[in-house]
Amino acid sequence: MLIDTYGRVATDLRVSLTDRCNLRCTYCMPEEGLQWLAKPDLLTDDEIVRLIGIAVTELGVTEVRFTGGEPLLRPGLVGIVERCADLGPRPRMSLTTNGIGLQRTAQALHDAGLDRVNVSLDTLRPEVFQAITRRKRHDDVLRGLDAARTAGLTPVKVNAVLMPGLNDDEAPELLAWALESGYELRFIEQMPLDPQHGWKRDGMITAGDILASLRTRFTLTPEEEDERGSAPAERWLVDGGPARVGVIASVTRPFCRACDRTRLTADGQVRTCLFAREESDLRGALRSGAPDEEIARLWRLAMWGKKAGSGLDDPSFLQPDRPMSAIGG
Repeated sequence: MLIDTYGRVATDLRVSLTDRCNLRCTYCMPEEGLQWLAKPDLLTDDEIVRLIGIAVTELGVTEVRFTGGEPLLRPGLVGIVERCADLGPRPRMSLTTNGIGLQRTAQALHDAGLDRVNVSLDTLRPEVFQAITRRKRHDDVLRGLDAARTAGLTPVKVNAVLMPGLNDDEAPELLAWALESGYELRFIEQMPLDPQHGWKRDGMITAGDILASLRTRFTLTPEEEDERGSAPAERWLVDGGPARVGVIASVTRPFCRACDRTRLTADGQVRTCLFAREESDLRGALRSGAPDEEIARLWRLAMWGKKAGSGLDDPSFLQPDRPMSAIGG
């Protein structure tokens, strides 16, 4: 197992397939983009499948989430999913995406074995979408969501980040739309993972702000604690249920004690936490001919050193050197 010194066991693997993205969200990267990883530095499709195979068959991983950057930009994505679906035991597989490109790939991904998707959509207003993402692709995301639902990649979850002065008044509107469309909405607090290091705690929209806004229109009842498990989202029944809404309060209500995640970057580095400042290299071991047993040992060693928490509440907290797009969501 991937166990740490606090007794937490990592069964959920987040795999970044690329650091590239076709949007330029203000909370994620600058308008001009970033210095992308060179192609030789990226894991190949075979290397990704091998590492996932080691995680599943040797280390007890049961859930695999493909992330980026934008994972739909990875040319071999469908093939990677198909090969991982053949692993035994078969992991549950999901994808976090901005939704652009889902209209043409949703059915193929489902047929390859993908179970479901999370789609990022922060606003229902095209002009606000353009202000946040610096791109006119709002309709593409909506079509992608519809394609995912039609293909059976359910439950389709929608992730929304609220930004002051842009979409901070949209929480009730977003929830009403999600309920009508059959999507499960989750709000995520903005996190200090931007390359500009412009994040400020006193300027963010908190979980408390979001819930207060939602309660102006809906009755929210907390979900039973034992139903949450290690999930990052606190969930509430909406108007008595069965529909739910979630809030991921990474900053104001950290959930580190129940964390069950391990992360693999697109260039083959293990990260124990989104906010970790250290990484452990698996790509070098792979390319030097190390057997699966040695790679598993290195992975266990990396996870054994996982810290108790993210450190966000520590006055000495420093953002990771890598931004979210390079770490993987």
